[in-house]
Amino acid sequence: MRSLIETRLETIAREHQIKILYACESGSRAWGFPSPDSDYDVRFIYVHPLEGYLKLDEDRDLIDLPIEDTSVGLLDMGGWDIRKTLRLLIKSNPVIWEWLQSPICYGCNLDLSEYRNIIDPFFSPITACHHYLSICRNTMSQALNGSTAKVKKYFYMLRPLLSASWIERYQSIPPMELDLLLPLLDDQPEIKIAIFGLQERKLLINEQVPIPRIAMIDDYLGSELERLQEAAKFLPVATGDRASLDRLFQKCVGLK
Repeated sequence: MRSLIETRLETIAREHQIKILYACESGSRAWGFPSPDSDYDVRFIYVHPLEGYLKLDEDRDLIDLPIEDTSVGLLDMGGWDIRKTLRLLIKSNPVIWEWLQSPICYGCNLDLSEYRNIIDPFFSPITACHHYLSICRNTMSQALNGSTAKVKKYFYMLRPLLSASWIERYQSIPPMELDLLLPLLDDQPEIKIAIFGLQERKLLINEQVPIPRIAMIDDYLGSELERLQEAAKFLPVATGDRASLDRLFQKCVGLK
């Protein structure tokens, strides 16, 4: 699959006349809880030729491709233009920091990690915490309305909730991988054991198969979400140096 993904990225770059700066896995395989049938969720950041940024009408700022059913699994690929990426960075969109720390990288023509001193100050704890709480809350409203729930939905609630908990505790960028977030539950070993059990089940079964609701985890999700929604109101706001980000953009498009 890796070879196929790298080939697809080369094709996308050629067909769209772009340069892919960075490509990674962003989904359950990177988050640390894949199923046998999990999609490969490939995300990339790209740049147009310089003239694409020097005209009145802006080019489309994203590439969103249909899911491809390959012989080795489903492939979901999409990317953001560098200007869109940096604009979302200004808004403290946590997805960008997730991509930059993905344990699965498919290519890097510009090592954005070298510029974390410019990028990281834009991480705003209050904005990022509300982002993760919104994901958890919306998923809960959809997934916990019957006697059963899909295994993968539990992880789509737990990971963002734990990310929000990390931000509340440390006021810093949370790890992308679930296992690195679980020490937050060291004082709640029963919840950790229940999550370990879910991880084992997800590795073995189709992620779309519903299972009976797990009351212990349901109660934790509800109480922690309520607590964090109140705590998030008091988190700090942060913003980085816009001029430094402009210079990074100029470097990416070839002006520097």
